[in-house]
Amino acid sequence: MAEVVLALTVRDLTEADLGSCSWSGSALHLEAVARALDRARRDEVDYLAVCPPSGLPVAMCGVDYQAKPGAGTIWQLGVHPALQSCGIGTVLIHAAEQRILGRGLRRAELGVEEDNQRARALYERLGYVSYGSEPDAWDELGPDGAVRRYETVCTLMRKQLGR
Repeated sequence: MAEVVLALTVRDLTEADLGSCSWSGSALHLEAVARALDRARRDEVDYLAVCPPSGLPVAMCGVDYQAKPGAGTIWQLGVHPALQSCGIGTVLIHAAEQRILGRGLRRAELGVEEDNQRARALYERLGYVSYGSEPDAWDELGPDGAVRRYETVCTLMRKQLGR
C-alpha cells in the first residue's frame, strides 16, 4: 500500500465553494450552509473549509458564537466520505478551536448524534466531555424528493480551551 501525503489548508468557506460541496449533504443542507455564510458576513459565525492543493473543500464546519454564552459552538462538521479517518476532522476541529480562542473564548461546545459513535470517539480523543443531551431536528430531502423533518437526540459535549 502506498502512502500519499497532501498539504492541507484551512480557510473560510465561500459561496463560490458551495457548488463543490454536494458531498456534504442535500440541496437543503447547502441552503443552510449558505445562510450560515450570511451570518459569517455579520461576524456571528465562522465557517471553515479544509482544502488540499486543489483548493476544493474536503471538510467543513461552522462555529457559532451566539448559540451558547461564553462558548463557540461547533456545528455542521463534515468530512468528504472518501477521506474520513484520515485525520482531516482533527485538523478541522483544531482550526475551529483556534478561531474560538481568537475570539477570546475559552470553551468549545458541540452536539453529536447519539448513534454516531465514530464521531463521538473522535471528540473524546480530542478532549471533549459529555455533559447532557438534547433533542435536535432539521429538514432533509427524502429519496422521493419530499422534505421530511429528521429528529434525533444529540449528546452535548464541551472542552475547555487554552490554559
